[in-house]
Amino acid sequence: MAVIKIISAKAHNFKAHRDLSVNFGRITQITGDNAQGKSSILEVLTWTLYGTDTMGGKLDPTPTNYEYDHVLSETLLDIDGKQVLLGRGIEKCKTTYYINEVPSKAGDFDEIVKSLFDKDLFLSLYNPSYFFTLHWSTQRDLLLRYVTPVSNKEVFTEMSRTSPDEKAKDIKLNPQAAKLSELVKKHTHAQLGEIHKKNKNDKDTAYKRAQGRTEALVDQLSKLPPAPEDIEAVKAEDAALLEQIKALADQTDLAGETNRKRTVLSSTIESLQRQIAQAKDRYMKVYNEPIEEHCPTCKRELDKASIDAVTASKETRKDELRADHQKLINERKELETKLAEIEPVDVSEQTSLIRALESKRDATATVIGVHTSRQRMQDDIDKARADEADTLASRNDSIFVLDAIKAFEAKEAELQAAKVQSLFTTLSISLFKEQKNGERKPDFVIEKDKKPYPILSLSESVRAGLELREVLSEQSGVISPVAVDNTESTFKIKKSSGQLILVKAIEDEPLEIKQMGGNAE
Repeated sequence: MAVIKIISAKAHNFKAHRDLSVNFGRITQITGDNAQGKSSILEVLTWTLYGTDTMGGKLDPTPTNYEYDHVLSETLLDIDGKQVLLGRGIEKCKTTYYINEVPSKAGDFDEIVKSLFDKDLFLSLYNPSYFFTLHWSTQRDLLLRYVTPVSNKEVFTEMSRTSPDEKAKDIKLNPQAAKLSELVKKHTHAQLGEIHKKNKNDKDTAYKRAQGRTEALVDQLSKLPPAPEDIEAVKAEDAALLEQIKALADQTDLAGETNRKRTVLSSTIESLQRQIAQAKDRYMKVYNEPIEEHCPTCKRELDKASIDAVTASKETRKDELRADHQKLINERKELETKLAEIEPVDVSEQTSLIRALESKRDATATVIGVHTSRQRMQDDIDKARADEADTLASRNDSIFVLDAIKAFEAKEAELQAAKVQSLFTTLSISLFKEQKNGERKPDFVIEKDKKPYPILSLSESVRAGLELREVLSEQSGVISPVAVDNTESTFKIKKSSGQLILVKAIEDEPLEIKQMGGNAE
């Protein structure tokens, strides 16, 4: 609890006051005829602090009806037992600032004032009419700033309450409250709203796409040939055909090996036959060579010994060629014997059977292929439908969360309004305005006896302001002076939590300041 008191105020050349010095008590009464400067005394404090009048408007305190050298206002405040003297002046058309009589910079002065108290709160406590000059959103924020917000737990409990008499400890959270109570452990309501608004919008689009994909797949499936009545029988038939084909293929493979051996032997025999013919040609070439009796170079007749040598060489070459020829003939005969021993195998019948069986398999394979295509398409449809269901579930979950947030905010608004209303005795406070779509938007309206503040009488508006500032004081924990002007229009003023400054106009009376109930210290 912070307690703010005004100990004293001084003013020099401040509007109508050439020199003013006021000590404030528990209650300070300022009386006098109009134009005596009563309201100006109240402005000494606000001009010193903020350079404004008591309503927060700009104020020029310079005198208009006499010459002056400079303007100075000083206010001695006691804040939680610690005194501070603040001053503001005008010298040579420049604003001057003082902290405990020490000249200071504007920034330093403003920082000191800000550190002492919030401007809107202080002026609302000091002048009961000030609060009502603020924009409704500022009024609302200022009041709610100092009212303990309703807890999530309280809201969840009230969301789930089925009857006014139901005890909180017996209440089981309804689905909306239970869902939100888990989600708010990780995100704020605002974050959840953004997350699920985006997810709903995304899933709206995704769900339409998913529906379109499912419909397209179903249409594609309808255009495929019909499924066989007994696919297992077709598969069994296909497997049997495959076994028969494999068995015949094994037979043709064995026959093929035999026939391949015969082919290799025949090819080798043909090659040997060509080699034998070539060997015979070589032999006949040597056989037909003549025996020359003269030297081919000098043309001299050869002697008998030389002729015998040439003849012997020819015979030797003939023997070698004859032996080579015979060797090839022997190899051919050996291979011909082997070839004769291998009987050729006729596989034309097996080949024909294989072709017939493969033709049958083409039919079964087509049926199985249709079945496989339909099965794959059905799997795609099942997955598409599952995706569609998941998308719809996610969308519906976001809608559920968004509805739960709306329900929470509505109940929170109701409880917060009730909590704020419970602070007042004669004033009615409206924090929300209901829209045509059923949603509530922030609002702030103060009524007294069902009459909005702007049309209240002066007396009613003063009483409304005093009640509101007492609530602000209690909720903010700040006790400050309150100045009530025009008290001649107010029949009765309740006792204030802080210093009370009463201003009353009395015709033909001079300015008089009285302290009652002890001084401020």
